[in-house]
Amino acid sequence: MRRAVKNRFSRTILAAMGIAVFGMMPRVAAADNLADALIGAYNTSGLLEQNRALLRAADEDVAISVAALRPIIDWTARVQRNLVENRTGGLVSDSQTSTFFTGISLQQLLYDGGASQLAKSAAQETVLATRQSLLQVEQSVLFTAVSAYMNVLLQEENVVLRQNNVRVLGEELRASQDRFEVGEVTRTDVALSESRLAGARANLADAQGALITARAVYVNAVGNEPGKIAGQPRLPQRPASIDAAVAFGVRNHPSILAAQHQVKAANLTVERTRKSLGPNVTLRADIGLTNTYGNSNYNDTASAGVLFTQPVYAGGRLAATIRRSMATRDSIKANLLNVNKDVIQAINEAYVRFETAGASLTASNERVRAAQVAFDGIREEATLGARTTLDVLTAEQELLDAQTAQISARAERSLAAYQLLSSQGLLTAERLGLAVQIYDPTLYYNLVKGAPAKVSKQSKDLDRVLEALGKK
Repeated sequence: MRRAVKNRFSRTILAAMGIAVFGMMPRVAAADNLADALIGAYNTSGLLEQNRALLRAADEDVAISVAALRPIIDWTARVQRNLVENRTGGLVSDSQTSTFFTGISLQQLLYDGGASQLAKSAAQETVLATRQSLLQVEQSVLFTAVSAYMNVLLQEENVVLRQNNVRVLGEELRASQDRFEVGEVTRTDVALSESRLAGARANLADAQGALITARAVYVNAVGNEPGKIAGQPRLPQRPASIDAAVAFGVRNHPSILAAQHQVKAANLTVERTRKSLGPNVTLRADIGLTNTYGNSNYNDTASAGVLFTQPVYAGGRLAATIRRSMATRDSIKANLLNVNKDVIQAINEAYVRFETAGASLTASNERVRAAQVAFDGIREEATLGARTTLDVLTAEQELLDAQTAQISARAERSLAAYQLLSSQGLLTAERLGLAVQIYDPTLYYNLVKGAPAKVSKQSKDLDRVLEALGKK
């Protein structure tokens, strides 16, 4: 009778472990892989749309600065009432006239010391800085998608582990009950198995809740519900050394490049401010028709002149404007130094994180192997009466902890690999080769940089681009 119970105990544990091993096998069919998550994030991110709009606004600043160098033509209409009091000797006479004027006025900047040209150059540097800032936002969006994907995968694997744990402990409880009936174990052993099973069910509920939360985060990051997750992504190629990673990141990271262009724009702004305090020459011309009410007189009028201005004193505002632009420039230069340091620190941290995660995964794999061997041995010894129920439950818990650490270390290594990419400025749709329509920042800029008139062909082309973007 006892031998039959031992054999049944052995078979039930083996069956439960078979379920656990099967549950840990990699899934073959999958609907969503990491590339799908990255594509979804790139195509649906509102943050990317927001910053693309900011880039188009910066493009328009170039057009505005170009327009400042061109003639300004206005059509005007004016109704005017004139009251004149004439005194000749002791005689006083009043005259009143009402006139209507309509015509065209023209204003053209002739000389401002190059301030307008410097404003245009500064606007162009700001465009280049904004493009790099857009790339950094893109990196942030894609890394958020990577994190969301890896978290869903981790929580799914954790749920599978917890489900298998519940099954194993359920079989252990039934085996304990069978052995109790024949007097091999005490009621305490059965109660211990019941307690472990109840704890496992509570942990499974927590894991299922964490998976629901992870899926909600995925929807927010990617734009759609996750399908059947494909599994661990292939790791990107890592740099040869930490020094190589730092050298590449310092040269290519979009945050550093954006800060460099901001410094150039600030230097140009200081020069423009200084030039704007010099002489300014403007051509003004008017041509039109004047009608005096009360008679049938019409006068054709035309005038032209050159206006020369030179700021002399404005209560201290002129010098303050220069000092303000210089202080802004100095703050932007300091920011470049900070950004450079932050990028170097981020690369070092990401590289160490990846190396640590790799070592942790290697140790976790060995831990799982050893825990599996220990569990198998203790389980077999328990069937022979050499081990207690508590020994079996403790070994099973150790195996579960090892498997949990293993899946966490595997997810951590993948996340660290993509963080290392991002820290170098490599986590972009173009560099990853994603199957998406890459946003071309030069398309809109090339259409607006010449400040096309509303009736021009270029303006019509621009309207079509805006319609394609869904902005009309």
